[in-house]
Amino acid sequence: MAVIWAVILFGLLIFFHELGHFIVAKLVGVKVLKFSLGFGPKILGKKIGDTEYLLSAIPLGGYVKPLGEEPGEEINEADKLRAFNYQPVWKRIAIVVAGPVFNLVLAFLIFTVFLGLKLPVAIPELDSITTTIENVSDDSPAMEAGMQSNDVIESIDGKDVHDWNEMAEVFSQNPGKELSLKVRREGSLIDIAVTPKPTTVKNEDGEDIVIGRIGISKKLDAQVIESTSILSAPFKGIQAVYGWCVLTLEVVVKLFTGGLSAKQIGGPILIVDAAAKAASVGAFTYFNFIAIISINLAILNLLPVPVLDGGHVMFLSIEALRGKPLSEKIMILANKIGMSLLLLLIAFVFYNDIVRIVVPWVQRTFGWG
Repeated sequence: MAVIWAVILFGLLIFFHELGHFIVAKLVGVKVLKFSLGFGPKILGKKIGDTEYLLSAIPLGGYVKPLGEEPGEEINEADKLRAFNYQPVWKRIAIVVAGPVFNLVLAFLIFTVFLGLKLPVAIPELDSITTTIENVSDDSPAMEAGMQSNDVIESIDGKDVHDWNEMAEVFSQNPGKELSLKVRREGSLIDIAVTPKPTTVKNEDGEDIVIGRIGISKKLDAQVIESTSILSAPFKGIQAVYGWCVLTLEVVVKLFTGGLSAKQIGGPILIVDAAAKAASVGAFTYFNFIAIISINLAILNLLPVPVLDGGHVMFLSIEALRGKPLSEKIMILANKIGMSLLLLLIAFVFYNDIVRIVVPWVQRTFGWG
């Protein structure tokens, strides 16, 4: 079932993204040769009018191929009026930006339906992701060590921790072992020693395991958006999309500046796992997850990195300022660099997914490690 929920999720994300490119291309008069869900070998295909509609074998993406998109592509004189590269810059930017915009549209539709049904949409505050302590439990190892509310844990045993999950994992893996913490309190950095209390809990397979806990809880601040009527739901839906966009941008900035750990970045394996878990909770949780992932996809796609939509917008903006495009040599080099960075990122997120999900599953299933 996990695969089915993941296919639905990826299918919606890809469909809306490519639909945005497709619709705007058609609206501005550009000929679209192919509209594909997925990459690689064709599974199904049918040509309607100018466009061949495809379902391809690799479901981790899709594409829209307009006429004249490729550099050096031969185009008949009669077709130049409908070729991508012969359009004004504003039309090409509109086509490129439409993909991420339609991912925001998908999130808007989901949030608006929720709000129309009087189901609230919650947007967590960034502090709820960081290592800021909200409460210290009575008679806990944290209280015995002198930890206080609003303390910020910066490192454990000399290793920096950047977010709550990373920090909690260290405590969990060290039951009964004294750990040295660097804690920031009211602008000062202090040293604290704490020993996580061994605690027996059940893992995902219902087996008893021993983990460490120190008795702290994080901030759970969140902006809750509610609608009192169907008429106000679309306006509140826009507010919800905006709130999640702001949070996503804050997280991206924190990742680049080191304020959050890159270990928290996940890829397809994590999304498959999270989609299945969200679906098991219920339709609300599952579609809320789709909306959040769709917003993340939109924001990341707009980053000014070659091969991403944001990279294309960057090059087109330079063309608009210069009055002519960059040389083909520069474009090819930039795209090679962008592709290399993208492949490195893909390798990194797969590594994170394997360490976080696959390795623990193998250990639980086969008793290794």
